[in-house]
Amino acid sequence: MPFVVVDRVPLAYTDTGTPAGRPDAPTVVFGHGLLFGGWMFRAQLAALQRDYRCVTLDWRGQGSTPPTADGYDMDTLTADAVGLLSALDTGPVHWVGLSMGGFVGLRLAARHPELLRSLTLLDTSADAEDPAKIAEYHRLAWALRWFGHRPVLGRVAPHLFGPAFLASATGRATVREWSRRLAATQRVALRDAVHGVTARPTIAPELPSITAPTLVLVGADDTATPPARSDRIATLIPHAHHHVLPACGHSSSLEQPDLVTDHLRRFLTDVDSPAVH
Repeated sequence: MPFVVVDRVPLAYTDTGTPAGRPDAPTVVFGHGLLFGGWMFRAQLAALQRDYRCVTLDWRGQGSTPPTADGYDMDTLTADAVGLLSALDTGPVHWVGLSMGGFVGLRLAARHPELLRSLTLLDTSADAEDPAKIAEYHRLAWALRWFGHRPVLGRVAPHLFGPAFLASATGRATVREWSRRLAATQRVALRDAVHGVTARPTIAPELPSITAPTLVLVGADDTATPPARSDRIATLIPHAHHHVLPACGHSSSLEQPDLVTDHLRRFLTDVDSPAVH
């Protein structure tokens, strides 16, 4: 994977480039969820790259981006995203963020509105982590650090995937792939990434100032960021569109790839329509 150095940190990314015959095509940037990488959007990239320049970014210590001594908090990751957009000279982008990527997307939209054409939030929360879950997440992060992910796989997977997906052949294959990819990630970085998520402050008071057209999608069976969290986002962001995805957990881009892509394509088309402007 190529890298862009932002604040002395090499950030791994992918870039499909400008589609043939569409030199002015907008750019869609995908920010992944905790314990994943940009690969979790592969279905959306495959479907959209004929009409859009599609970019993915791996957060610090995840995917192919190497670990750092610090900087796993959401404000630093937001600065990383700003640096990537500048380095790639994307102009205003359509930001698509899932969970952790959505936490960053909310901060971009509220604090750097000039960088976004639109905002899509998948399985995201604007609030601080649920205090009832922090202790469990920290125990899992400790286990990841000292023993790797395999001993806690059965406890982590239900947080990331819905029951219908876990029971399916496709789901089981995806979990095996996710497990292999996670095994290649540095354990200390995974712990730090988890702590960066659990320590995030709320951004809810800033949401009414967001002016970017916003699409909010959430899995009906998402237990990590339950549908009520997405409903709150849609209520706070003016004119946001909100949809609940059936038979879907926290990793909607993988669990319901066609449905997510359909919603995303319709939304992007509407935003880029001359009638919208």
